[in-house]
Amino acid sequence: MTFTLKAIPSLADNYIWLLVNDTTATAIIIDPGSSQPCEYFLDQENIRPVVILVTHRHWDHVNGIERLVQRYNIPVYGPATEYIPCQTNAVKAADRFRIEGFDIDFHVMDLSGHTAGHIGYLTEHGLFCGDTLFSAGCGRLFDGTAAQLHAAIQRIAQLPPDTTIYCAHEYTLDNLRFALAVEPDNPAIQQRFHEVKKLRENNLPSLPFTLEQEMRYNPFLRTGKENIMQAVAQHSGQDINNSEDCFRYLRMWKDGF
Repeated sequence: MTFTLKAIPSLADNYIWLLVNDTTATAIIIDPGSSQPCEYFLDQENIRPVVILVTHRHWDHVNGIERLVQRYNIPVYGPATEYIPCQTNAVKAADRFRIEGFDIDFHVMDLSGHTAGHIGYLTEHGLFCGDTLFSAGCGRLFDGTAAQLHAAIQRIAQLPPDTTIYCAHEYTLDNLRFALAVEPDNPAIQQRFHEVKKLRENNLPSLPFTLEQEMRYNPFLRTGKENIMQAVAQHSGQDINNSEDCFRYLRMWKDGF
């Protein structure tokens, strides 16, 4: 049994992830903000979806669900504390489940912060983290808190370094510009910026990425570093001496960048 991960571009800068079982020509759809690009790919490749997994309630992750459910009559898994259209299976942190026909364990992670009920799906293939962690960045705060999002990102940071992370937006270049403002002398950021620039010039995705890569250049994973604390303290005018405070003011800096 072999699997392929496919990034389906959607809306302005979203990716819908499809985990495809190549043996059975079936697929798991993650965060379908639009049905049309999913349907086009599934029809072209003659693949049948069997389930939809949702990380959080925002429209650009859920607007395609109703149409896909109508056409394919498939179940929808999503966070227990948020409204998800057509949801059949409400899941919460530490839940584990399997999808019929996929010999894969799904472990639900609490990734609250971007929204109060945001979750992620961890498998042997990687982490589907929605809008919690981006390449070189992280999600904005909506109805979650900075403390929640900091804790969620710290949980991600504890995963094995070779964990592949599948986020839902192509924000990498903009995030790297901010990372350079925070750490202008970091060669890993400079190298990643040039790599991603070439990818995007050729209309190629910068995703997915590994946790090991991100630990070198994502400032939101590096808020315990002394040089990051110093940069944030200088920008904010605050006395920064711990990772959580550093994260809070770093996120505020990014909001206005």
